[in-house]
Parts: sequence; C-alpha cells; structure tokens
Amino acid sequence: MSTLNDGKKKVTIYSVAHEAGVSLATVSRVINDSSLVKEETRKRVEEAIVKLGYRPNAIAQGLALKKTTTIALVIPDSSFLYMGKIINGLLDVAKIYKYNIALHTTSSSINEMSEIIDNIVKSRADGVIVYNDCLTEQEVAVLNSFSTPMVYIGHKIKADEACNVFVDYKKALYELTDKYIQEGYKDIVLIEDKKNPMMMDELLQGIKKGFKKHNKEFAGLIEIPDNYHNSYDYLNEYFKDNKHQLVITVRDSQAMAVLNACTENGISIPEETDLVCVMDSRYTDMVRPRISSFFIPSYDLGALAMRVMTKMLNDDEVKEKEYQLSYIYKNKASTKV
Repeated sequence: MSTLNDGKKKVTIYSVAHEAGVSLATVSRVINDSSLVKEETRKRVEEAIVKLGYRPNAIAQGLALKKTTTIALVIPDSSFLYMGKIINGLLDVAKIYKYNIALHTTSSSINEMSEIIDNIVKSRADGVIVYNDCLTEQEVAVLNSFSTPMVYIGHKIKADEACNVFVDYKKALYELTDKYIQEGYKDIVLIEDKKNPMMMDELLQGIKKGFKKHNKEFAGLIEIPDNYHNSYDYLNEYFKDNKHQLVITVRDSQAMAVLNACTENGISIPEETDLVCVMDSRYTDMVRPRISSFFIPSYDLGALAMRVMTKMLNDDEVKEKEYQLSYIYKNKASTKV
C-alpha cells in the first residue's frame, strides 16, 4: 500500500494526531496498545498511521507511559491581572486529577505566539486552555493547528477540535440598554477599553442591538486618545464639557476613573449620571457610591474549562462544544434604574 510519506516530509506523532483528529496522548496510547482507547478511535489512529507511513519512536511510545499530565495555559499578558479567580478554578480541578499546569503569557506578537506553540509542542503538553480576550485571527489559527485538546475561555472560537466556555456579554449589554431606553434614557455612552478588544466588540453589538430594537442608532462610544497614558486624565478633561445619562465601563479601574472625574467636575452620581461597570470586583463595592455591575462567574469559568479538558483527555464523548455560564446584574448605589 502506498502512503503519503514518500520521503519528502518527516511524519511525526503530531501529524498522526492531526490526521486522526485526536490528542497526542491518544496516539501514544494506541501505539502502546492501551485498553483505555475506544475501538472506533483506535481504528481511526491506526488508519492514519498507515496512511502517513508513520514509524513510532521511543519518545512517542513514552508519551503514554509518563505519570503526569500537563495542561498548557495561555494567557494574553494584558489580561493577566483579571485572571485570578479563573486560574483558581482551573487549579482546583487540576489538583483533583493531579494535572500539572504550564503557564504561558503572550503579547500581540504573532512570532511570540509561534514560539509559545513551539514550546508547548516540545514540552509535550496533553492539552491547552486559552483565555481568549485579545487574540488575533492569526494567533488563533496557529493555536488551532496544534493537534491537541483545546478549550477557550472568554470568547467563542470556531474550531473542530476546540470547546468554548464563555459568558454572553452581548446579551448582558443588550438587556441593560433595553431596560434603560424603556425608562426614557437616550444619552447612553460606553467607555473604550483597548485592553479588551473582543469584549468591546461584544458589548458594542449588545448596545447597538438594544438601540435598534427602539429604532435608534448608537453613537456613544467614547474613545480614549492614544496620547493619554491613562483613562482618568482624558475623562477628567472630557467631563468638564460633557454629561451623560448613563455611562458604561468595562473594568473597575475605568468605573472609578469616571466616578472621580465626574465628582471633580461637579457631576453627581447617580443623581445626574448613572454609572455601570461590566466586570464586577471587590473594588466596585469599596468606593462610594457602590458601583452597579455584572457578577461574572470567573471561578466557574476556570473550573468548567478544566473539567471539559479532563473529558477530552479521557476520550469521553464531549457532546457540547459550547458551555455558556450565566451572569447576574447587581444593582447598587451608582444607578437610579
């Protein structure tokens, strides 16, 4: 029987995993004749081995014999500060299954992402969990080319071998906008957050949908100029000449910047302006007035992502590719509605 490997290109265990649509660990189990592999999966891997003309080496055979399971966690460095509870959820489940976690942080450089993927491959990680907040399409493509179980937290990615654990921010902002417009609010603005481009896109979609429902068009995005080092400096200048009925921010630091800027310029919250922060934190309860916000189940996002990963690693059937968690709107002292 002829194979695809006629000496032109070296075939590796990664090639077999990609061809069969399984993890590296699964290929290694088949090579070692493990009883843990389903017959259907075993047949698919064996067919891929024959098709590609793969010859297992000692490293590939040893993969299934290693005692530890390693999960690579990829986090954009701009999101690291907001990952605490998510990481706690991941770690607690990982401890139950005695998994090791290898942490990788990345900037916006596609070359750096390629290096991270290369390191993940060399470390023989069994699975990859990605906090997807500002990854580019190129970076996602590089990640998806790595034939191993993949779980994305935060924002949905369309990939055959990947699962998604997320919160529907678009729906959250749609409901908030709809409620305020029904109460007679017309002047609603959203403060730009350059550190969370994907979330910003979802929030904008939600607000625009809310306006469209009432035959209105949203034009209230407040963009922070690049020449300002922080939001507060710009907002303090902005609110000298502007006042809105509702101001929405993504992060707690932005919400506090708005609160302080409004106070400095004699704008009373919530008497003159309502203020809502999308991502709830302990700091939204420490300021006065306490800032209305959305409770996001961060710990559960991490725990569920790791639990889904365990199913993928054990070749359990993962019927759902998308796992949506609920948010809770917490109406506090910074809003009248």
